[in-house]
Amino acid sequence: MKPLILAMALVLAVPLPAQAHPRQPRDLRELAQQTGIRIGTAVDVASLRDEADYRKVLNREFSHVTAENAMKWESVEPERGTYTWQDADAVVANALRHDQKIRGHNLVWHNQLPAWLTTGVENGTIGDAELRDILRDHIMTEARRYRGKIRAWDVVNEVVDDDGNLRQSIWLTHLGPGYIADAFRWAHRADPHAKLYLNDYNIEWNTAKIETTYTLIKDLKAQGVPIHGIGFQGHLGIQYDYPGDWPAVMRRFADLGLEVAVTEMDVRMVLPVTPEKLATQADYYRRALSGCLSVSACREFTVWGFTDRHSWVPGWFDGEGAACLFDENYAPKPAYQALLSVKRG
Repeated sequence: MKPLILAMALVLAVPLPAQAHPRQPRDLRELAQQTGIRIGTAVDVASLRDEADYRKVLNREFSHVTAENAMKWESVEPERGTYTWQDADAVVANALRHDQKIRGHNLVWHNQLPAWLTTGVENGTIGDAELRDILRDHIMTEARRYRGKIRAWDVVNEVVDDDGNLRQSIWLTHLGPGYIADAFRWAHRADPHAKLYLNDYNIEWNTAKIETTYTLIKDLKAQGVPIHGIGFQGHLGIQYDYPGDWPAVMRRFADLGLEVAVTEMDVRMVLPVTPEKLATQADYYRRALSGCLSVSACREFTVWGFTDRHSWVPGWFDGEGAACLFDENYAPKPAYQALLSVKRG
């Protein structure tokens, strides 16, 4: 054999090293880049304004944000016809400065409605036809204001109750179930490029809610309603079993042609905090992100607040808390490290 051919044969015979895996990311933004999924958080606007350490962690770690309360109806129109956009604008402006995509939250909900609206419906000074006009004007005014700046809107929030029925609300009572389709059509007219979502809790595991939500969306799609995504809130607690069928539920909705997102993830625990509880919490966060990454249609993983200093959980669940990725002093918890260890399969 000629020397050159022999040398080539020896080179070809040497096994090539296995392709190197990317190093563990240094933060959640880098994890988002490596996995191709947007990783976000809800934003507390008061903390955004007042706390430098809050801003530092928010803008370092996250590539996607949701206004926790600043875009809700009672916040943007506390008095009829008087709009207060300052808080919502602050969230949007900060996001645009720091290359963060934005989820609008939300356009239609049964909670956090302004008193002028609920009182007017209750005392009959706002009739059904006027109520429909008010809803349309609210959706279109807010969606138009942020047109081109919002990646996705939670158009309709929590419309199915825990028993699998359409939720009783002023909207269902006075406008009938057609208000849901109307809301999506109005939002699409106001911002044709935003992804429009139905968002709900416990659809990770509650069969009755899953079936009703699935049928509702299937019917909306059949009517040509512009609905593009399903949001799984993901409010979990370590005292309950992890919803192991969650990825399969995601795939079922994705098969309807929907984008999928985890929109409000947190994992609470009964206090006090222990190392064992933190380890279980970390496992729940890890499994949630891994499940999302196993579904090609899952495009976003958002936590509902990132620091225990400003979590909603203690005020809602007596004796529970410590639900976030960072503690009260912005120190990363085991759950944060668990997310950084997740790789796309």
